[in-house]
Amino acid sequence: MRLEQLLTPHLKGFFKKDYQKEIKKFEFQQTRKEFKGDITLVVFPLLKYIKTNPAQLAKNIGDYLKSNLSEIKDYNVIKGFLNLELQDDYLIQVLDDIYNDDNFGKKAPNGQKLMVEFSSPNTNKPLHLGHIRNITLGFAVAQIMEYAGFEVFKTQIINDRGIHICKSMLAWQKFGHGETPESTGMKGDHLVGKYYVRFDLAYKKQIQELVDKGITKDEAKAKAPILKEAQDMLKRWEKGDEEVVALWEKMNRWVYKGFDKTYKSLGVDFDKNYYESQTYLFGKDTIQNGLDKGIFFKKPDGSVWIDLSDEGLDEKIVLRADGTSVYMTQDIGTAIKRIEDFGIDKMVYTVGNEQDYHFKVLFLILKNLGYDWADNLYHLSYGMVDLPSGKMKSREGTVVDADDLIQDMALTAKQISEEHGRIEEYDAQQQDYLYQTIGLGALKYFILKVDPKKRIVFDPQKSVDFQGNTGPFIQYTYARIQSILRQYKSNPNQKLETYRLDEKESELIKILDQFPNLILQSAEQYSPALLANYTYELVKSFNSFYQNLSILGAESDNQKLFRVKLSASTAKVIKIAFKLLGIDVPDKM
Repeated sequence: MRLEQLLTPHLKGFFKKDYQKEIKKFEFQQTRKEFKGDITLVVFPLLKYIKTNPAQLAKNIGDYLKSNLSEIKDYNVIKGFLNLELQDDYLIQVLDDIYNDDNFGKKAPNGQKLMVEFSSPNTNKPLHLGHIRNITLGFAVAQIMEYAGFEVFKTQIINDRGIHICKSMLAWQKFGHGETPESTGMKGDHLVGKYYVRFDLAYKKQIQELVDKGITKDEAKAKAPILKEAQDMLKRWEKGDEEVVALWEKMNRWVYKGFDKTYKSLGVDFDKNYYESQTYLFGKDTIQNGLDKGIFFKKPDGSVWIDLSDEGLDEKIVLRADGTSVYMTQDIGTAIKRIEDFGIDKMVYTVGNEQDYHFKVLFLILKNLGYDWADNLYHLSYGMVDLPSGKMKSREGTVVDADDLIQDMALTAKQISEEHGRIEEYDAQQQDYLYQTIGLGALKYFILKVDPKKRIVFDPQKSVDFQGNTGPFIQYTYARIQSILRQYKSNPNQKLETYRLDEKESELIKILDQFPNLILQSAEQYSPALLANYTYELVKSFNSFYQNLSILGAESDNQKLFRVKLSASTAKVIKIAFKLLGIDVPDKM
């Protein structure tokens, strides 16, 4: 907040002049509502420099600031807390600065390159609700980091190889009868996902048949013929078998086309895609170099491992006995390739918390291989998304499909909008846009307002509520402000006369002024939740202002002008914040 920047040099001067102490950092916080003040200096941390009574020290500081800063109107001391009151002129100037800054809160470029990886789906199934949390979280982090001054590259690693991919391919060969997205009318990712489920059904049937013959279940899982066929297909793919590769290319094309439609619906994009089918070979080369240097070791069966027991972990496989790659092999190669391609300073992996251990191991392996940039890799770990009915399972076909969910959210928005009677003035095209905007806003906000580390139980009906901490509530407030601005007939850019602030007005300005600091906090913590919940608090403050003070019916033109500017500034910050979260705001609702 700019007030902290204003106060800090004066505080440094006070301590140097009166106590001959060099103090570089001061702790500020918002004044608690039960006390009078606009910002509070916490005095207790200063007692390690100045051995005195905290209340007396706070009074001395307050006297100094009131005498030397015209922006300070008064102060009060509550134990070791110095509560400072600001002059109205200062807050009015703050509002004027916000009103005139179209990029309010945006930081200057800091010279650092950052890559954010998100989505990164498998090509054996369509995107689902879990992917939507990943995508909305990763995209929002990328947007926030860019606004905070980083040069940002958005990327994903397409998991387009491995045994799970071969399972879909094999099932299509066996049971598909040549059907295609065109012949079935299905999106390509949905069609391929159908055969991933079909493989699992056949696999379970074979396991049961083997168990019925007296084999243990664990033995049956390993000996099921269809699994052996899939494993053989993977080996043939890695050897470049023309028939297998051609099938793989065809089915992947179907999936990519389907993914692109979903990404477009979600409003996200990528600067570059990486493919495991390309990076795994580079990873294998790195493993060989590590073997030569003694970083990795071979077991008697030919598999390659690394021993991380000195770092408090255990042994980790990096290459199977048959020479095929594991996920770790591919991630090693991909990380190195990205550094070479973009010269990035930092990298954020948006991946669920079930992979926490994997990323600890990955970062340690890269460190052991001599890559110092491994210290700048960050795993943005997040909790899973459940439904009220329980956990989703891809192979059993019990996931919530992303495309279906997006459509269902728009239908839910339509139903609730009709119940509230807010659509009569719109034509059909405007209604469709509104339902999509509200539905997607509800979905994304419901996910993003939660701390990434926490698990979510997603309830579509609650997310589209027009009251409370929801996307539609914030969107509706923005639309309400746009209605006010449309009704204001005078020039909002005219000069404001001397003005005395109401408590509701000053409170709203102070919350607006927190926005630049919130951007930095959200970036430092990789947490869109901080920004989302700040926006809700801003909207609550505006609605309190709106309900208690008349805007267009104000007593004077000067008062009306000020409150219109305050409303417009609030709408500006809402729009910027929601854009960073990947959410649109409609001008009418």
